[in-house]
Amino acid sequence: MNRRDFLRYSVASSIVGTAYLGLPGSLTAHAAQTEGYKALVCVFLFGGVDGHDLLIPFDFSSYNDFANIRQTLLNRYDGARARENLLPITPENATEFGSREFALPPEMPQLKSLFDQGRVSFVSNVGPLIEPVTAQGFATGAARVPPRLFSHNDQQSIWQASAPEGATSGWGGLFADAMLAAGANNGIADFFTLSTTGVGPFLTGNTVSPYQVSLTGSAGITALEAINGSAPSANLSDFISMAKDRFRAEGFAGTNLLARDIANKFGAGIDTNTVFDAARAGAPTINTVFPESSLGSQLRTVAETMSIRNSLSANRQIFFVGTGGFDTHSNQAADLPALLSQLDGALSAFDAAMNELGLSDNVTTFTASDFGRTLTVNGDGTDHGWGGNQIVMGGAVRGGNILGNVPPTRLGHDLDAGNGRLIPTLSVEQFAEPLGRWWGLSDTELRSALPGLSNFNPANLRLFI
Repeated sequence: MNRRDFLRYSVASSIVGTAYLGLPGSLTAHAAQTEGYKALVCVFLFGGVDGHDLLIPFDFSSYNDFANIRQTLLNRYDGARARENLLPITPENATEFGSREFALPPEMPQLKSLFDQGRVSFVSNVGPLIEPVTAQGFATGAARVPPRLFSHNDQQSIWQASAPEGATSGWGGLFADAMLAAGANNGIADFFTLSTTGVGPFLTGNTVSPYQVSLTGSAGITALEAINGSAPSANLSDFISMAKDRFRAEGFAGTNLLARDIANKFGAGIDTNTVFDAARAGAPTINTVFPESSLGSQLRTVAETMSIRNSLSANRQIFFVGTGGFDTHSNQAADLPALLSQLDGALSAFDAAMNELGLSDNVTTFTASDFGRTLTVNGDGTDHGWGGNQIVMGGAVRGGNILGNVPPTRLGHDLDAGNGRLIPTLSVEQFAEPLGRWWGLSDTELRSALPGLSNFNPANLRLFI
């Protein structure tokens, strides 16, 4: 047994989210709304997706500016970014943009359909901020900016937890802490936050910890899985049962506090896995066909987990899924279209599954990414940026809109930090605030989970119906 794998899978993933909290009645008198079922699903696009290639300028003037700046890169797309091959969209709030028009890349026809149906909106120029920043303030150093800008690991962490790499709690976990304190999920912390792609800071709160789900069930314990996969024997089931008792530290009477805590965590983790796997064994069949991609498989797992929400006593949940490859310094024209096509297929299938489960109005899905990318090119790719465009999807979303400030498609304007690297006009906290409010959090709970909100005027981001 590999010690690192053992600890990673048995403690850091499935077992960390195991604590039953007997909440006194006085603690349930919070303002959070806990009625019904609501879930948030964060789709993290690791590497920094090119927002300029996700929401593309379409009016002749803006498109020509875009094409002139990116000419050497667009030549590599074999016509896939020619204006006549784009998928134009007409936002309901089109009057806010005057003569400007927008389109999606040809790899995203299903997302265009969902936008046209009013089930998807775009939120433009979102990114980590401490306070509002202008190009002059950035250039002179007068503005406070997040630490270690343009660094993958740090900006991923800042997106998830408002702090660079090393952060231990994220706004998803803090949202869940507030709901747990309000009595949601019957006061059981196990299945509030769930991940299909590892344990990061986003889903970890001060009380709630993420439960990691594999594509076939609970994450499991490496040692037990190795036993179960060994050659069959007449006493194999008895041996596995005995091994589980050993991991539970049955009969442990030690007085060392650390040893006792570890024993309790192992025991609770095995019990939680047993509950999850038993519920999943009775899950209803989902007929929606998901694409055979990493993201498609993860979102299918999320849908299956939502289908057993009642068996898990869960009426508030936050999921984290992710896929990589978006760091397109080179070969962007060859790599990015396939990635956008995968995103298109996976999101469309997930929307269909939510309709099948009758959860369309109860689930909101949103994208996040390290950062956007530069408008200028470096030959056959783009460099690390800052602000970027995000997708929000669901039946409760005020769909068919482009929300936020869409900067002009040229260089040298007041939101250009250099090379078309966009200075965000919406902070991550301003983006997260309407998501948390829809999920049921009060103003007080939102301010506690998103302390950076106090540095900004209200964004009035009308994300939901």
